[in-house]
Amino acid sequence: MEHISRNDAFELLKKYNIDPFHIQHALTVEAVMKWYANELGYGEDAEYWGIVGLLHDIDFELYPEQHCIKAPELLREGGVSEDIIHGVVSHGYGITVDVAPEHEMEKVLFAADELTGLIWAAALMRPSKSTKDMELKSLKKKYKSKGFAAGCSREVIERGAEQLGWGLDELLTKTLAAMAASEDTINEEMEKENV
Repeated sequence: MEHISRNDAFELLKKYNIDPFHIQHALTVEAVMKWYANELGYGEDAEYWGIVGLLHDIDFELYPEQHCIKAPELLREGGVSEDIIHGVVSHGYGITVDVAPEHEMEKVLFAADELTGLIWAAALMRPSKSTKDMELKSLKKKYKSKGFAAGCSREVIERGAEQLGWGLDELLTKTLAAMAASEDTINEEMEKENV
């Protein structure tokens, strides 16, 4: 099946997102999704997993009240295939839509999306401002602190781990590793984009 190219997907994202925070989050989730694809034995689909991650919040900056509801329209206009649209929309399952994550890729997106936000917030509190020297222990401490990154839903993260059949520690460990592995690439891309 022919999919939108990574380049076209990124241009489509930037058509609706200009806030550096949102661009960085999209690039982070893209990188995490590609890492997971390789880790879970879907290496040949890593680019595809990445594109779903890159586009997952396409409607969030302009239409936060219609998150995952407006996305199909924007994605169809951009020539994105229905399977990618399903993947994007399913990360709003039980939050704004009733489209359930079915494929393992969709379950990973659902589980990792909120968590990347929490991990990044924890990284910014560190002297290094990096995920690369963060340990699971300190991440778990931040995770358990209710007031920390309160916008990142622990309930969604835990539901995501459950859908994958993983314990919370496994999800935290893997997602932290994925972010640490891709941090430099994301920083370079952000500089290249001058955002």
